[in-house]
Amino acid sequence: MVRFIGSFFGGIFTLITMGVLFAALSVGAIFYMYSRDLPSHERLAQYTPPTISRIYSGEGQIIDEFAKERRLFVPVEEIPDLVKQAFISAEDKNFYTHGGYDVTGMASALRDAVVSRGENLRGASTITQQVMKNFLLSSDKTGERKIKELILASRLEETLSKDKILELYMNEIFLGQNSYGVAAASQTYFNKPLTDLAPHEAAMLAAMPQAPGRYHPVTAKERVTERRNYVLREMWQNGYIDKTTYESERQLPLKSVQNGDFTAFRDALPPRDYFTDEIRRQLSGTFGEEEFFGGGLSIRATADPELQEEAARALRRGLERYDRSQGVWRGTRKTIAPEQLTSEDSWRAALADVDVPRDIDGWFPAVVLETGDRSARIGIEGQPEDGEGHFIPAEDVTWARKRQENGRLGPQAKRASDLVAVGDVVLVRAVTKDDDGSFVRWSLRQVPEVQGGFMAMDVFTGRVLAMQGGFSYQESVFNRATQAARQPGSSFKPFVYAAALDSGFTPATIVVDAPIEVNTPQGLWRPKNASNRFYGPTTIRTGIEQSRNLMTVRIAEEIGMDTVAGYAERFGVYDRMPTFLANSLGSQETTLFKMVAAYAMFANGGERVEPTLVDRVQDRFGRTVYRHDQRVCEDCQLASLNPGAGLQITSKRERVMDAITAYQLTSMMEGVVKRGTARGINLPVPVAGKTGTTNDNKDVWFVGYTSNIVAGCYIGYDQPRTMNGASGGGFCGPVFEQFMRTAIKKYGGAKFKVPPGGYFINIDRFSGARLADGATGDNVVAEYFREGEEPIFGLGAMVDGGFQMGGNLPLFAYGETDRGGSSATVTTATGERKSVPAKADFGTLSSGGLY
Repeated sequence: MVRFIGSFFGGIFTLITMGVLFAALSVGAIFYMYSRDLPSHERLAQYTPPTISRIYSGEGQIIDEFAKERRLFVPVEEIPDLVKQAFISAEDKNFYTHGGYDVTGMASALRDAVVSRGENLRGASTITQQVMKNFLLSSDKTGERKIKELILASRLEETLSKDKILELYMNEIFLGQNSYGVAAASQTYFNKPLTDLAPHEAAMLAAMPQAPGRYHPVTAKERVTERRNYVLREMWQNGYIDKTTYESERQLPLKSVQNGDFTAFRDALPPRDYFTDEIRRQLSGTFGEEEFFGGGLSIRATADPELQEEAARALRRGLERYDRSQGVWRGTRKTIAPEQLTSEDSWRAALADVDVPRDIDGWFPAVVLETGDRSARIGIEGQPEDGEGHFIPAEDVTWARKRQENGRLGPQAKRASDLVAVGDVVLVRAVTKDDDGSFVRWSLRQVPEVQGGFMAMDVFTGRVLAMQGGFSYQESVFNRATQAARQPGSSFKPFVYAAALDSGFTPATIVVDAPIEVNTPQGLWRPKNASNRFYGPTTIRTGIEQSRNLMTVRIAEEIGMDTVAGYAERFGVYDRMPTFLANSLGSQETTLFKMVAAYAMFANGGERVEPTLVDRVQDRFGRTVYRHDQRVCEDCQLASLNPGAGLQITSKRERVMDAITAYQLTSMMEGVVKRGTARGINLPVPVAGKTGTTNDNKDVWFVGYTSNIVAGCYIGYDQPRTMNGASGGGFCGPVFEQFMRTAIKKYGGAKFKVPPGGYFINIDRFSGARLADGATGDNVVAEYFREGEEPIFGLGAMVDGGFQMGGNLPLFAYGETDRGGSSATVTTATGERKSVPAKADFGTLSSGGLY
């Protein structure tokens, strides 16, 4: 019996031993099988997570940021102990003692699942296992993934320190609201750095990993509060906080940015605009989208915040000026249902959800609450309901007519209800008195249909100081300063004149202003002047001042369109310019960005300058990976300079045109502003520039410069159509002037620098005749000529471009302006006085051309 019992228990023991051995071998085989071909965990030691790229102003202020995963990387030693302790308590309280996986925790989770019959299922993954899952494995809930996770976790513990593993975890983990890592989450939920977090706030962040998609601090406030308090209790039980702290912290309400308890970090940044978005577009092409959105780049922008704001104001004023002159009310075409207008809370919530532009300085979204006999009561976003409320009075709407359902315009509005109805979402701004700024009334506004672009840059460095690509970035992100290819019209003519000046012409050269006919494959082309007039032999100074098309075509024919095309390409206006004569009048499309950059080379004396929106780019480690300014400053390395000495900066820029040619051209374009097509511009420093207005007034331009800043404006419909009565000087000129008044106050201006190697001679700007040194009068102008050059004056230097002048043609006398009227009395070339009616087209000689 004893033998039998012994044999029985011996058999049982053997069976158990064999079973354990078999199980061990099976487990070992499984782990061996899955351990092959696992991803390398060693690369985590060189972990460089996707982090936010930020754009800074010249003063070092953050003005924008870009990221696909909003993450701010923080080294583990800079993460406060309180934050670490909160996450360890919430996710892995044995983190510092286990070897990568927690057997006790796994057993406890299994026990809870069995006791609750599957109702209380919770994970048992350690922080190390979560790191492996997040970095090297998928999130599939399979046994295979779990085995791989255990293997890699144990290996990682042998490779990296606990603190390094914790650093990986706390910078990688997703915490909701597109926030990755604890630093970004702290900013997203509390707008605080990690060092300012209280225990209950750190505990709330630690509550998020369990279900970041469902743990919203507003919509799931109760659930998040319960989880936060659980983390606080664990922190107390683990000895990280005392009981008093636990009791007080758990009683605190759940506060967050999302609930309106703190201002959002994004609210402290200016709204995204065309400038920073253009940086995004350009640098994404240079560095690649992955690096730009995840490389943690620090980008120093060239933007001057003050000038950027002024550029937006000036362009908006110009666009709105034209739009309101058309007298058509369109509104936002957005409405709010009547049932949402029953209470202030209701209409404010509904208005907040309406997609209308909110980046226009001084404009507010509003909703029409009721209409009366003359006025309309409105509710305005961000404005308290004081007294009886806010109103749009009848006198504010009389400028407009509303388009009816049949497409026709209705009668002139006499009361607010002629334009708006209850529930209409509108945009309004406050009208104030000019003398004291006191409030007058609320005024209806609308985003214009006509659009445009504006850009300004330093003529010596190429630093773009301001860029506005349309009326509102939130309304349309299309950047019309860099992306809109439009005909520059007469603003292109300076490149023709530059080529002429380098080809033997002088400012006193006489060119025939008379009809031209050119046979083309498309038929007979007859360019014309904007005035429909012909002026006979005229100096090229007057030709550019008055923007004479016929003279420009004759010059282009004389020097050759291949020469003109070479200049346009050298200045970067075009990559390739076809040599059609019409292109001398600016008929080929280009961008405002290219035109402004090209004019900068006139302003700086003829040296190449590359426009840039970025001074410097640094990578996540602080290394400079791009720097725009390539000038050499040897003295900048010295600790101090001798008294009275200045920095010596050496430029190695390429010369694209002769310095004397650049000055001659600048001098002639000063005349454009003083007495030519841009004579309405009035600034306290010397200004040069050129207007441009295309056929049928579809695009209007002005590009001009002072001694140190060049700026350009373009206005036109996105789908080109005629703008009645518009011109470059009349619409873009005021935009340029308004901006430049601010720019000059900040950056100053001086007379344009006269280069060496030349001398001045007084000439008659109408006849081209040489005048005495002491001559005075409106017809006298001092022209600059090259040393060694013997200019020919008067008709002896006349150029006709190979075209005939035309016989018996009434020509306008010297000194006549290009302004039209009901009729004009002129002196012809034969000395006779003739009366010419307005809009005379001289028979068949009136088609074609840009001006």
